[in-house]
This record gives sequence, structure tokens and C-alpha cells, in this order.
Amino acid sequence: MTQRATPAELVDFWREAGFDRWFKADPAFDAACRAYLPLHEAAARGELAAWEETPEGALALVLLLDQFPRNLFRGTPRAWATDAAALAAADRAIARGHDAAIEPALRAFLYMPLMHAEDPGHQERSVALFAELGIPVNLEAAHEHHALIQRFGRFPHRNAVLGRPETAAEREYLSGEGAFRG
Repeated sequence: MTQRATPAELVDFWREAGFDRWFKADPAFDAACRAYLPLHEAAARGELAAWEETPEGALALVLLLDQFPRNLFRGTPRAWATDAAALAAADRAIARGHDAAIEPALRAFLYMPLMHAEDPGHQERSVALFAELGIPVNLEAAHEHHALIQRFGRFPHRNAVLGRPETAAEREYLSGEGAFRG
């Protein structure tokens, strides 16, 4: 894969990977995502802004800025380095109505930058969008993320990687069973 991959090729790659690979640490999938590293870097530099003109392009851009870094840079600060750009692109796509033109399973990825934001307002909007989308597993995840931001104001599982000091409450939460770990 080269930097010249099209939005359709990128979205097809993501679609074909499927649910079982999207939401778990899978070294083979992470390696497959590395083929798109040059494209991610171009998106991070703002060179793919024209992709925002179409629903598929907007989705591909958000995937490159939000999902791919979580696979490309797992366990490092770079995993979240383009979250703000992903959120801005997602907001613009939603404002343009691009989300309505994307199949529901993939539309969820257009909404995920809101779920990944450490901001209560974005979390509330995330829950509303995922409720409207109607995919129970996504709505459950949105509620879980929202609850963490309500409780801690941030995602505690990011603290160690980002070099943020933990509060006692975060430390207690992270040591418990069932703590969200990203």
C-alpha cells in the first residue's frame, strides 16, 4: 500500500478486517495496518483534507486519524496524538450529513472520535449518536467511556503511557477487575 491509496481502498480494508479484529489487540492486524502508515502520516500533516468532501473520504480520513494510530502506535503516546484532528474531521463530516450516507457498522467509526475525547460535552454527544445508531455494543462502549469521563475527567488507562500522574481513585479503579484498559 502506498500513500496514494484511495479512500475506497482504505475503507474496504477496514470493512474486510471486521469486528473481530477492530476491537482487540492483534499483532497480525497491527502489522497489516502498517501498510497505511504513510497515508496516516499524510493525514496527520493535513494533506488529505480534500477527502472530507465525500462521505467515504471523510470516513477514511477519520479512520486514519483515530483508529489506525491505535494499531500503529499501540502502547505509545502516538496512539492518541491525532485524536484532536480526528475529532475535528468527524465533527465536520457529521455537520455535512456525511454520516447518514455511511452503513451503520462503519458509521460507528465516524462517531468514535467523540467517544475517545476526554471532554464531557463530546461524551454526551457520543452517547446520543450511538443511541441513534442503534448498535448495542457501540452504545454500551459509549456509555462506558462517558462514565469514565464523568468520574475521572479523563481516561485513567492512558495515564502511564502519557506520563500523567494518577490520582488515588484512578489507581484504585485500574487495580480492580473490569477496569477499562483501552
